[in-house]
Amino acid sequence: MSQNLLKRIRTSILLLFLLFFVNYSHQYIFIFSILILGLLICIEANNIFLRLISSKYLKKKSPIKKVNYRFFILNIISFCYIFFVFCNFSYEIFRTQGPTFFLYIISICFFTDIGGYFFGKIFGGKKLTKISPNKTISGALGSFIFSFIPSILLINFNYINLDLMNALFILLVSLTSQLGDLFISYLKRKANVKDTGKMLPGHGGILDRLDGIIFAVPFSYLLLRFI
Repeated sequence: MSQNLLKRIRTSILLLFLLFFVNYSHQYIFIFSILILGLLICIEANNIFLRLISSKYLKKKSPIKKVNYRFFILNIISFCYIFFVFCNFSYEIFRTQGPTFFLYIISICFFTDIGGYFFGKIFGGKKLTKISPNKTISGALGSFIFSFIPSILLINFNYINLDLMNALFILLVSLTSQLGDLFISYLKRKANVKDTGKMLPGHGGILDRLDGIIFAVPFSYLLLRFI
């Protein structure tokens, strides 16, 4: 077993314990943790944007005004969307639906990521998009399949019913998580960076691990609120 894989496993176990602690602790601890997490994501996102604005790709193919416009828009996404929307909607789900349901949504994203990784490695096949060369069509299919695992587990505790509406909810959350992953991958590719940071040994940055979640959580709240 490689050293990088060992680091990845250790970090994953630590993150799992932290997730359960924060999720089932007092709501003020949850709020504080989400705010800190959102701030760290913003810092990493803006590091990417700074690399993006100074990259040769933009210098060669974009005029100065267009570059400044893109930089401005990307910073709005970083500070307004990631920090405010993600943090606020995370708390709203936690407050209205309960910590278990919030963990359920995170689990859908988590298993979406796992399914894509394993199906992509095992079956390979045609590439899904040029944005992220490692992603395949089989991986996307595996992401959808694995996203149902949390529901199957919770059925045994009579917490959730796997009916048509819930199945559609799972698929939409999984799709949003995958699209969020692709969006961050697109930015990293244009900025010519592999990882958003080095905060998590074996994983890279915070944004590398939560790229799909920061899109799926707000989307989940909007589905719960307006549909």
